[in-house]
Amino acid sequence: MKTRKGYKVYPLTAAQKLHYYCMKYCPKKQVLNIGSGLTIQVDLDWDILRQSIREAVARCESMRVRFAEDKEGNVYQYVVKEETKEIEHFDFTGWKEEHSDDKLTEWTNIPFDMYDTPQHQIVMIKMPDGFQGIYIKVNHLIMDAQSLVAFFKDIIELYCSKVYEEISYPKEMASYLKQLQKDLEYEAGSRASKKDREFFEKLISSSEPIFTDIYGPGKLEKERKETKNPKLRAATNVSDNVDANLSNFYLEEGAAEKLQKFCEENHISMTCILLMGLRTYLQKENNVDDISITTTIARRATLLEKRCGGSRIHCFPFRTIISRDDTFLEGLCKIRDAQNQYFRHANYSPSEYYAFRKQYYKLKDGQTYEPLSLTYQPLTMKYDGPGLDKLGDIQYHVKRYSNGAAAHTLYLTVSHKPDGQMEFCFEHQTGVVTHEKLEEIYYYLCRLIFRGIEDSSRTIGEIIEWS
Repeated sequence: MKTRKGYKVYPLTAAQKLHYYCMKYCPKKQVLNIGSGLTIQVDLDWDILRQSIREAVARCESMRVRFAEDKEGNVYQYVVKEETKEIEHFDFTGWKEEHSDDKLTEWTNIPFDMYDTPQHQIVMIKMPDGFQGIYIKVNHLIMDAQSLVAFFKDIIELYCSKVYEEISYPKEMASYLKQLQKDLEYEAGSRASKKDREFFEKLISSSEPIFTDIYGPGKLEKERKETKNPKLRAATNVSDNVDANLSNFYLEEGAAEKLQKFCEENHISMTCILLMGLRTYLQKENNVDDISITTTIARRATLLEKRCGGSRIHCFPFRTIISRDDTFLEGLCKIRDAQNQYFRHANYSPSEYYAFRKQYYKLKDGQTYEPLSLTYQPLTMKYDGPGLDKLGDIQYHVKRYSNGAAAHTLYLTVSHKPDGQMEFCFEHQTGVVTHEKLEEIYYYLCRLIFRGIEDSSRTIGEIIEWS
């Protein structure tokens, strides 16, 4: 297949392939749906908003991506010139808040038709509290969290440029197709791709990680007994029941500011702090210094990457061995140094990573070393640029809605709320992880982190004992 409906087609990127395989083998096809809403405390002009949304879609090539499958089952993508999908409108006035949330969750649970159809749904909404704005559902194959935030902001800027004469028209978005071609050139066997493969294959083969569960060593010990292999280091961490939900916890603004200040003063990223907290919790629960967690890398360093839309997330297992005798700051520096290595080679295909590791350690289907995944989203939906300042001290509501399915046991996404709080959103398989367990994880995660930043010369062992 070279063209589809008159448009040039392209293969899926490495990032898209990982998502596509997830959807292909998941019994619930809505597993890739991302549903989110942005509402503000102001009366909007619905006609201008609809016009702004249409314009934002026209400026964002990734929102006009379509997928097609050939006779051999290969999946391709192409970008259409115009989007004809209707911008819907729904008024929740008079509804109870929980019922409006249920309806938006219901929309998020509806899978997209995969081929030759739009991969987004946009609805202008008025919520029961009077806040007005937009609900967007997208397929993760065409957008990730950062590109979705950029798309929301583009709509806001376009709207403000039409409502306020002194607000200039926002700068153009970057080309998704241009970045796609760069990614495919890299994947076609470039020198950089070979170096990245060498790095990760050397890392994987250096020594075998060990599975550490949120519930302690029980799962690994059980599998060791069942396989009669006392040296087994991987455990099966999949479930036939992929039903999922979201559990959200909020760190107050003052505490969030303390974390930010510590990061700035010590030249440590927030991702490093969060990884340290999670790995120390697993270290505490399993009494093991060798901890592996799946981490995500956004791959948006250049201006083109930041503004091209699309899905650029690459997920890799992230292993650290930090002794209880190491200080909190020493542990953070080890994480930072390892993260910097990952960033340099992050264009490597995650699918190839997992395939190589599975073959090298002869893992069975479902066996892994990582009990959970972490994503940190530095971008916030709070818009401080020109336009909304004309509306005064405006309030925002930003909400994510569950799609009802998860391919992995536990996935933590940490982001910043417009009011300064930090949101800890746990997507979890409801048949495996309880809300009570998530409350415990969140409690100890914060306790361990703040024990560490209070005095970063404390050892990991001391922090665990005091927590």
